[in-house]
Amino acid sequence: MRDAGKGAGGVVAEEPGGASDAEGAGGADHEGHVRRRRPGPAVVAVGLAFLAVVAGGVFWLFHDEWSHPFGDARACAGSDAALTGRIAPGGVPLPEDATDIHYLTRHGLAEVSFRSARVPDYLHRVGLVPEGEPLMDEDYGGAYGWADDGHDMPDGLCGPELKGPVWSYRSRGSGPGVGVLVERAPGGTTLRTPARVIASYDIG
Repeated sequence: MRDAGKGAGGVVAEEPGGASDAEGAGGADHEGHVRRRRPGPAVVAVGLAFLAVVAGGVFWLFHDEWSHPFGDARACAGSDAALTGRIAPGGVPLPEDATDIHYLTRHGLAEVSFRSARVPDYLHRVGLVPEGEPLMDEDYGGAYGWADDGHDMPDGLCGPELKGPVWSYRSRGSGPGVGVLVERAPGGTTLRTPARVIASYDIG
């Protein structure tokens, strides 16, 4: 006896009005093609927000590498050589408390700007003023013509401006040449504490 649900060829007959498995999953048009459901506006908005968060995270992760030469936040735009590790003008490291450090390297010359409360010790260590000598002795330096508004910064050197008046030191002798500009106190007879400094030297 034949199964009532089979046709002559043994194929299960589809009940009128019944939906196939494909139609149940996604629906079908009048030609029998499966229709895929499109994501709703809320799903699209969530996806776009996720991509924006990811893109922002990647930007901040590589911010220094993309916005500073050599990936060094201390390097000013236009620098053509990296100063790696601890910066040491003339072979003498910057003071231990040096902060807000910026540098520009161009054509074999480096200009480094920093702020420190230990400038006198630095001047002694770099050999610009002998131990025990007055810091503002004109035998070792002199007043420098610097605008009080700080607009005489070396071209391209980034960071805070040096505020006048300024005292200039220049190394003498056969050792590595180093030039240093230091902020003086408003009266002009002592250095500021702390003071901003610009050190210039050859890097070869």
